[in-house]
Amino acid sequence: MSRSAIANLPKSTSYDVVIVGGAMYGSSVAWFLTDNADFDGSILVVERDPTYEFTSTAHTNSCMRQQFSSEINVRVSQFAAEFVKNFREFMGNDSRVPDLLLQSFGYMYLADNQAFADILRASQRVQAACGAGTKIMTAEDIKRDYPFYNVEDIVAGSHNLVDEGYFEGSTLFDWWKRSAREKGVEYVTNEVVAMTRNRAGNKVESVTLKSGEVIGCGTVVNASGPRAVRTSRMAGIEIPVEPRKRYSFIFAAETPLDRDLPLTIDPSGVHMRTDGTYYLAGCPPDEDPAVDYDDFVQDYSIWEEKAWPVIAHRIPQFEAIKLMNSWVGHYAFNTFDHNAILGPHTEVQNFIFVNGFSGHGFQQSPAMGRGTSELITYGEYRSLDLSPFNYERIGRNEPFVEKAVI
Repeated sequence: MSRSAIANLPKSTSYDVVIVGGAMYGSSVAWFLTDNADFDGSILVVERDPTYEFTSTAHTNSCMRQQFSSEINVRVSQFAAEFVKNFREFMGNDSRVPDLLLQSFGYMYLADNQAFADILRASQRVQAACGAGTKIMTAEDIKRDYPFYNVEDIVAGSHNLVDEGYFEGSTLFDWWKRSAREKGVEYVTNEVVAMTRNRAGNKVESVTLKSGEVIGCGTVVNASGPRAVRTSRMAGIEIPVEPRKRYSFIFAAETPLDRDLPLTIDPSGVHMRTDGTYYLAGCPPDEDPAVDYDDFVQDYSIWEEKAWPVIAHRIPQFEAIKLMNSWVGHYAFNTFDHNAILGPHTEVQNFIFVNGFSGHGFQQSPAMGRGTSELITYGEYRSLDLSPFNYERIGRNEPFVEKAVI
């Protein structure tokens, strides 16, 4: 069958960079490469589902925070805030590009014991050293500023109203994808099903597509989200990333609050925030195993038995609420240390990871996409040293632990 008859076939037989996965991270890396004046190579993005219906990108809650326990995660999110607030400028002052709003109603971590409160205090010192506006609040402080909370079982909170909250992530993704294409990145609807390494085993020479084409490559980028290990295994590599279900709920309140609800992380693990005229809540299941890549079946008991009781306990005004919508998405969950996996493999040197974001992906995509593009172009990170996330820590069995995981 001729190449012109099928739109999902690549135009060339070899590319400088082949990106496996075209959702948020594949498009971020592609766009930042095209935005780098020192990169002049060819780029192929292979995406198995152009609707993106079941990607983590499609199920994100588009939240942003600086409340992390490690400095580099704080810095990564600070660049995300800068990028979102200056989106049109970063996109070359293209008049078609809309301004993005970062709704900074903040995050509110609630601690119900002194040990957790001490972790919040230690993290706040890290955040403050980076210039973040996080403050530790007593239960009395919280009740004064947000009288709707029940804080009888709370000993402290951690709150930041500067560059924390919600942003329109889907718009950012759409424009990265659109701009990358306009700048020459080739997207194909296809699937990488195999890879061939050179005789020495230290380089991927080609990828094979489901349609049968064998495509030569200079660099392979694994941007496969929850399917990351499926892609890495084609190169003979194991990584500790698996799909985990996360539940999101949209509800209406019979008596809405008189102010924005910060993204509140209850000690139970249930979180909730303002979402326009409604409210959004989410949580992991109590039993949190890896699931099948195509398993998006909802367990409605989680709303009835876990989320709603916690919501009503924490905010008594939410005793009378109505569930409006719900969905299940997948975290690309890094079971090793819950942090991103970046950089080259230690042996297969042209195989680059952008994987395992464990729920932090949308807010980290600007810095991680930029850093990965620098790594491909220069062989090093230049804007922000992301080396703590590099794959080599896994080979050394040295976890880079982030305590602030939702």
